[in-house]
Amino acid sequence: MPDRVILFLDYQNVYKGARETFHEPSLAPGRDGQIDPLRLGTWLIENSRYERELTEVRIYRGRPSASRDPKGHSAFSRQRDAWERDPRVTCVFSDLRYPRGWPDRCAPGAKPQEKGVDVALAIDYVRLALQDRYDVGILMSTDTDLKPAIATVAELRSSGGPRVEVAGWKGPGAKRPLLLPEVTIWCHWLDKSCYEVVRDPTRYNAPF
Repeated sequence: MPDRVILFLDYQNVYKGARETFHEPSLAPGRDGQIDPLRLGTWLIENSRYERELTEVRIYRGRPSASRDPKGHSAFSRQRDAWERDPRVTCVFSDLRYPRGWPDRCAPGAKPQEKGVDVALAIDYVRLALQDRYDVGILMSTDTDLKPAIATVAELRSSGGPRVEVAGWKGPGAKRPLLLPEVTIWCHWLDKSCYEVVRDPTRYNAPF
């Protein structure tokens, strides 16, 4: 039987990483860096040397406020709807935390912040491993707060637990993926050719 694979995506981290690796962030339009999560999961399966089946793609990200940022929330909702057309996609959202006075009366450069996204991802990565929901868990993020979750699941391997793998962008400006010095973890290096396959050029903020 093929190994069951779940792809765990820290979406905003992945998006920013793609912009920094393959674009000039200060000049690129907002859609540059967007990816199709399901297409990425499919690419990882098709380019694996092993017999595998993509059973789920789990997307973790912050959710804009409908009242404080109606345009951002509208774009977010369109993107969410596009993702959830496939039953293999699971979205886990946490409300963004806004600076006081945002957007016009806050400190210069202050932006909404994600809160709880990394915690939700870490809990699910461990929880689903303990529930035997996956044979291979591929996690894509550069957030070092997730390393304890990776280490915890890696320790289960010797007793028949799932295989821990990570993915990371490859190119100038790319940040290091989540690797552990004491454990050998396979990394899927995603270069420009992969990005061109999985990128999503849709303008979700465009008016109907």
